[in-house]
Order: sequence, then C-alpha cells, then structure tokens
Amino acid sequence: MATPPRVVVIGAGIVGANLADELTARGWTDVTVLDQGPLPLAGGSTSHAPGLVFATNASRTMTRFATYTKEKFSALDVDGAWCFNPVGGLEVATTPERLADLHRKQGWATSWGVGAEVVDAQRCLELHPLLDPDQVLGGLHTTDDGLAKASRAVVALMRRAQARGAVFRGSTRVTGVSQQGGRVTGVRTDAGEVPADVVVSCGGFWGRALGELVGMKVPLLPLAHQYVFTGQVPALVGRNDADVEARLPILRHQDQDLYYREHDDRLGIGSYAHRPMPVSLDELPEVQGGDMSESRQPSMLPFTEEDFAPQWEHSRTLLPSLRDSKIDTGFNGIFSFTPDGGPLIGESPEVAGFWIAEAVWVTHSAGVARSVAQLLVDGRSEIDLHGCSVHRFEEFETTDEFVSETAQQNFVEIYDIVHPLQPRLSPRDVRVSPFHARQKELGAVFLQSHGWERPHWYEANAPLVADLPPEWAPPARDPWAAQFHSPIAAVEAWRTRTAVAMYDMTPLTRVEVSGPDAVTMLDGITTGKMDKSVGSVTYTLALDAAGGIRSDLTVARLGEQEFQVGANGPLDVEYLQRVAAAYPGVRVRDVTGGTCCIGVWGPLARDLVQPLTPADLSHEGLRYFRSVRAVIAGVPVVAMRLSYVGELGWEIYTGAEYGQRLWDALWRAGQPLGVVAAGRAAFNSLRLEKGYRAWGTDMSTEHDPYEAGVGFAVRPQTKGDFVGRDALAGRSAETAGRRLTCLTVDDGRSVVLGHEPVYVDGEPAGHVTSAAFGHTVGRPIAYAWLPAGLEPGDAVDIRYFGASVRATVAAEPLVDPEMTRIRR
Repeated sequence: MATPPRVVVIGAGIVGANLADELTARGWTDVTVLDQGPLPLAGGSTSHAPGLVFATNASRTMTRFATYTKEKFSALDVDGAWCFNPVGGLEVATTPERLADLHRKQGWATSWGVGAEVVDAQRCLELHPLLDPDQVLGGLHTTDDGLAKASRAVVALMRRAQARGAVFRGSTRVTGVSQQGGRVTGVRTDAGEVPADVVVSCGGFWGRALGELVGMKVPLLPLAHQYVFTGQVPALVGRNDADVEARLPILRHQDQDLYYREHDDRLGIGSYAHRPMPVSLDELPEVQGGDMSESRQPSMLPFTEEDFAPQWEHSRTLLPSLRDSKIDTGFNGIFSFTPDGGPLIGESPEVAGFWIAEAVWVTHSAGVARSVAQLLVDGRSEIDLHGCSVHRFEEFETTDEFVSETAQQNFVEIYDIVHPLQPRLSPRDVRVSPFHARQKELGAVFLQSHGWERPHWYEANAPLVADLPPEWAPPARDPWAAQFHSPIAAVEAWRTRTAVAMYDMTPLTRVEVSGPDAVTMLDGITTGKMDKSVGSVTYTLALDAAGGIRSDLTVARLGEQEFQVGANGPLDVEYLQRVAAAYPGVRVRDVTGGTCCIGVWGPLARDLVQPLTPADLSHEGLRYFRSVRAVIAGVPVVAMRLSYVGELGWEIYTGAEYGQRLWDALWRAGQPLGVVAAGRAAFNSLRLEKGYRAWGTDMSTEHDPYEAGVGFAVRPQTKGDFVGRDALAGRSAETAGRRLTCLTVDDGRSVVLGHEPVYVDGEPAGHVTSAAFGHTVGRPIAYAWLPAGLEPGDAVDIRYFGASVRATVAAEPLVDPEMTRIRR
C-alpha cells in the first residue's frame, strides 16, 4: 500500500477535530492539526456553540450529515461525561401557517428516515411544561435530536485521533501556504513550516482569509448571532444538575426566530430576530491564550441588549416561568453564513491539494468531516455533495457584494416558511438573456436561478385560458401549490403540444471543449461514444468511479476538434476544466454568457422555422439528435434537433449579440401559426410527461444509471474505458433494488412539490423528487425513488402536509412512448 500523504488541517474546532478523527480511522495517520488559539478551547465558533442538533432539513444531504453527527457523538464521552444528550426536539407553532409547515417538515423527516411526529398543544405541554398552552397550536416532536457538547466532543475526538498518530498544535498562527508546480507543499506558521501533501482549511469564519492564502474565493460571511443566559428559572430548580444539564427537549419558537435550551436551572436563548450583524475579522477582540475562557473568546462580541429586548418579551409570553427571571448574561457569537445557507466543501481549482470544509455548524460537523475524509481517501463521498460544493456558485455569486447581501438575507430568513419556488427579492436582474426586453413586453413572470431571470409563464397568454379545451383546463390548486404558479402554464403546454411555442433556453450552461485531444478527453469521462461524425449530438452521463451519476450532458460535435457540451452548471464546468488539465491540447471554455438559445417546439415547429432558412430541416435532412450550422433570418446559428418537452423542434443557438434579432424573426414568422412564448412551468410539466430526468433533483452520485432509468445512455460496447465503467459491471435495470418511478395522482388535482414521503402498504418506502401537473394527461405527476418490485398499476400513498394522497405507479413515458411526435 502506498504511504499515506501528509495532511495539515487548519482549525482545531469541531470540524477539524472530526476530520482528524475520520482520516486517522482510515489509516491516514500523518495528520497535523493547527490552530491559532490554545487547545482545546481555541476561541472559534465551536467554543461557544449552543450545540443544538436538529436533523430534519429540506436537504437529504444535510439531514444525513446531522444523523451521522448524532450517532457519532452519542458514542463519545470524556472521562464518562456525555458529548451528546438526546433530549429530543420540539418546534412549536403559534400560527396556522407554521402548524401546516410542521406537517411539511414531518414529511421531510419521514422521507429521510428521521423519527418525527406532529403533536397537539396538550402533548407539547407534556413534553415541555414551561410552555403556555394558550400560545401553542401544536408542535413537531423529534425523538432523537438533542444537544451536542461541542467543546467536550473536540476533546474526545482529539484524544482518539492522537492515539492513532495525529498531532495537534495550538497557539500556532498560519501565515501562508507553500506550493510548487500548482500543488501545496506545506503550511507556513509563526513557528516554522509544516510539510504537507494535502491541506484542509477548517477555519470556520476565518475560512475566507485562509482561502486567500492560495487565491481561492471562499464565499462566506461572518455574522454575529445573539445568545443569552437567563438567571435561575424557578420551574427548573431541581430538575437537572451540572452533569446532566438538560432533560427537556430543545425548543424552537420559529414564529419569533427563537430557540431555547436548558443549562441546569437556567435557560439559554438564541435569537435570529435581530438585524444582521456582519463582522470584520479586523474588529475581533484580541484575547491572549492564557485569558481564553468560556466567557472570553475572539468569537464572542459584546451583547447588544437593545437588539434582544423584543425577543425577551416574546420569550416571557411563550414561557411564563421567565416572568420571574431575568437575563443574566449574553453575547453576540460569530459564525458563518453563505449565499445559499449551505456548507462549502471542495478543492481549490488553482492549487491542487488545498481543500476547504467551511461554514459547517456543529449539527453537520461529523457528517461533513466523514464526507471530506472519503473524498480524500476514497475519491468520492457516499453522500451526494453537489449542494455543498464550493464550486456550485457562479463567479458573480462569489463577489463580496453578493455574498454579503445574500448571507445576511439567509440569516433573516433562517426560520421563515419558504416555498420551494420562492425567488430572491434582491439582487435581481443580474443575468438576463438577449430576449429579456421582449419577455417583459409579453408580461413574463420571472423567477430566478443562479442570477438568471427565467420566465415561468407569460401574462400575454392569459386571454387564451378561456380557449382551453375542457380536457386541458387545469383544476384549482391548494394554496401552497398555487404559490408561484398560474393556470396560464396550461395554455403554454397546450400550445406546445398542439401548435408551436418558443422557450428561452439561454440559462442552461454551455461549455466549449476544443483541441486535438478533445474527443479523447470526453470519451474518457462519459458513458457514450464521442468519436462520431461532425453534427452528431449525444445524450450521455458523466459518472464517478463508483458508477454514481456525476452529471448528465448533451454533447454536440460541431467540428473535428470542437464540441459543445450542454451541462448542469458551474460544477460541470469545474470538473471539465480539472480533467482538461491533464490534456495539454484541450481547451475548456464556458460560453454561456456570450451565447443564447431558443427552443422552438411543437407540431408546427417546422412550418415556423423552415421558411426562414435554406438549410434542410426536414426529418431526412436533419434527423433527431443531429445538429447543423445554418442561417435563420440572416442570423448564423447552430440548430440541434433535440426536445426536452417531447415535441418536434430544435434548440437554436447563436451569439448573444444576435439574440433579439433571432427572437423577433421567429416571433413574427410564428404569428400565423399561433406561436406563444412559454415558460418553465409548462416546460417542467412537459418534461415529466416524457419521463426526462433532472440531474440534482431526480438523480445524483448516489444513484447509478440503471436505477435512475437512464441506463440507455451507457454504451460500453461501443467504446473503451471510461470513468465508472468497471463499477457498473454486472449491473442492469433488472438487478436494481430501487428505481426512479413514475406516479400519477388518483384524485386528478393534488399537486405535490417534491421531498414528500411515499408509503407502500402503509410503510414509508421512498420519497418524491420532481412533480408537476401533467397538462397533456390531465392529472398530477410525481417521480419518486421506490423499491424496484413495484409494477404499473400498483397503489402507493404520498404524504402531503400530513394528508394521504393516493397515487398509482405508471408505465413511462406517459406521453408518446413510441416517440413518433418528436421524430416526424
């Protein structure tokens, strides 16, 4: 076996200590952990963390991180003292809206395997007797959540890692990262250099400054968060002691952005209700190592009493026992927020061997550390990390202005009830397609993704709702599903299926891969054959070494040495660039911003486009999954005969400077044919009717192609080796134990939105990924991960806001399984 690399971890808080433990447990024992503060109380966020561990999250990945943290910490102790106290959790609702949301969260918990129950007000009082029952409508009780003693867990983890060979060095300030030939070689400190083959930054809110040492942008913002200790609470006297510390469940009062935990006979109260308080590292208090204590740390700023005053009154209303108590002490503790609230994991694109694991709270610390250790040792994480990768952001999303505004926004909204489609209010209009002016003229209702303004429907189509045939008229939706939706989407789907529609496909990432080794490089990382004739278009997969789906790609060969790759975002761009570094003759360039795309689809699509071009767009002239360079209405384009909505048509690409002219020409030509502009709401409905998967939503690295229903894209018989090939040996659709399964909702009206649990024979068996109302088939559709043994016609139940919605397993695709519409 090769000698394990030398690893330096920067930061000895809960993440760094966990990582040292996870690495040494895997045989990487040459691990040095550095921290500028004294050990074990180093003075970062870990040292003052309240330690609440609530597992339930809309993200399956974050829930799995937290679940592992609970399991790991439950097995730790320091000289018999606990590191995790499973007191459970209780989120209370004081409004009907919050109570409904707790039912939704209970669905997430069931989907991800977490024990949770929505209980009535009386049961809330039994679980937490300090509550005023007149204030509470109900609550969500989680039995396995609890309190992590973070500072104590660090001691336990340090001891275990040290016993395996790890070295921890406190009071050691990192001053630089040495590198040679684009790789790290060591970490410079005020006590000398520590050689390293791998460096992992786990510096918490110092992570941004550490990233700057290698020129890496780490998009996080340090923010202060208020926490107070009450004086003695009479109702708690005698219930606990200094060793047990807490017996009542952790309490969250999210309607007022508050949470509570016991500290023996006192309560700790945390608040997210105050104004955001960004913190500059230059303003941190200087605390010498000998002066460090639980109440004096660089990460603890003075308490601003005026910011907490309203929350104290809300607390005394919810917990009447506090009327006989007072605030004893408080502080404004620093921790990290990111543009989307998720952690930051990944390797520097410029300096190989420099990794980060930042913006990680105690709740997810052990889970994140395990995944990072797996990435380093095994090359992949067993848990899908696409929502945690530092490379998930576009360049503008890493700017100081964007990070500051959105991180503060996330702080304000952390306990808010947020709809899955709810867009940011600011910043907006960051990225607009060349068609934006025309879309606004048509009354486009824009939602937003990665800065792109994306029409979801067009108000100009509202008069056509009255013209919908009865079989196309959509049923009324419940208030939750009706948010960020309009019946106009039915019009746009109807016209796509029966006439012709224009879709703005510009926000989809486009990557140019060119050079003499381009075909070789792409062939090595995809499941399909890349060495095809110029003009070919291939739907293919990029897998990881274990056969998990890293991404799905659409690769068009535009020339002997030129390919256009339709990708899923910045993660794919970073991956292609990283792979290309081993091929001197390959150039990878993100061309999304300089290009644009219109999808023209529908049975009349050829009638619209053919008169505008001398190119032969007949079925024989340009077959399905072929492309051609052409001129349309005087505009140079690349037309690809693809259709994500399942209708005849093309994705038509051109330079951004020609975009508006192309739109106008197509729009004019389409008027006699009844053309409409159509948005993402119709698009999502149509793609589900065709059974087309969305990477990151329906499938990820946790799924192989045969489980996900995209095994047709794996073509080992037509090509040589590729990443993941060996791992797929012996697998097939027949051997899969689970499948991405198409469901239709029996009542014809209940539209679920994703993440809901699915029950088979009364037992939780899977969860919904994508869902929409199928306008062509006249009933809601949901895709879900379920056991492979289910057959078309089998009944299942989807749990939606606590209610059971009956659904039926359906053969897919639901529309045009013979593919005659798309190939005419």
